[in-house]
Amino acid sequence: MTDPLLRVEDLRKHYVDGGGLLDRVLGEEPDRVRAVDGVSFEVEQGETLGLVGESGCGKSTTGETLLRLRDPTDGAAYFDGDDVFAMDETELRDFRTRAQIVFQDPFSSLDPRMTAGQTIAEPLRIHDIGTTAERRERAMELLERVGLSADQFDRYPHEFSGGQRQRIGIARALALEPDLIVCDEPVSALDVSVQAQVLNLLEDLQEDLGLTYLFIAHDLSVVRHISDRVAVMYLGEIVETGPVDRIFEDPRHPYTQALLESVPRADASEYGRRVDALPGDVPSPRDPPAGCRFHTRCPHAREACTAEDPHAIADDENPVACFRTVDDHPYWESEPLEHADGD
Repeated sequence: MTDPLLRVEDLRKHYVDGGGLLDRVLGEEPDRVRAVDGVSFEVEQGETLGLVGESGCGKSTTGETLLRLRDPTDGAAYFDGDDVFAMDETELRDFRTRAQIVFQDPFSSLDPRMTAGQTIAEPLRIHDIGTTAERRERAMELLERVGLSADQFDRYPHEFSGGQRQRIGIARALALEPDLIVCDEPVSALDVSVQAQVLNLLEDLQEDLGLTYLFIAHDLSVVRHISDRVAVMYLGEIVETGPVDRIFEDPRHPYTQALLESVPRADASEYGRRVDALPGDVPSPRDPPAGCRFHTRCPHAREACTAEDPHAIADDENPVACFRTVDDHPYWESEPLEHADGD
């Protein structure tokens, strides 16, 4: 087997909240917000890994950190064998010709003072690729490649719809002919009909150009449509990873099961939605629960879940951070928590 294009190992991104002059005078320690707290995964060349979870779980921070748009607190990210976090300025510049991002908001991610053509040609200008005329020609080619017209080169962002703006963002990401694109909720701000068009465009581009995607989303139907594998994230950690069909047809972690039970279905009662599928609120990343971070909301939680981190049992053969997946684990001998509804 070949090495993965992207390998992330124990990635952590913590933010310090406080620590100002008043805190120091009062002798108070600043809070540490654990946005991403020990995330590991791999993405093979040419595949799409879907990264899913509730809002605020750390998905976007993960994508931005591994591209060095944010500085990591700890961990490693290897791109084609090279340590991204150890790259100097010259190496990082080269890396960014091979790894790009499509942002969530097609409105704020485009400079309103730049035309569509200037936006797409900007990466070429920054990396000093081609002449002005060659950059213009490349931008026109990309406009047509993403379903727009070369005649729209001189139009400004306010003259485009949301879906068209996102196509411009995709064209900009393609300008340097990258191998990897981090798609950070690229269709969540679009109408459903437009979402389908953009997803089909991304799939066509992947097939034609051999692209690799890290596809970040909270919409499970979108993830199932475009992903080869799925990593499920909760409170800064990945709790389950697997092929897309296995995740959707045989989810093993209680959080994954609850997410899928919350998806609207046309053939189910009560409008196809179990509103009680995932009760309670997500704990604060400033003070995450000990043991399994999901135990405060899990209907199957037992005393063992409060003391031991289930990530210790997750491996390639059992990529699920849950004690219920191990028959001989002491979990089965401990008492259920009071809030649990039972197995």
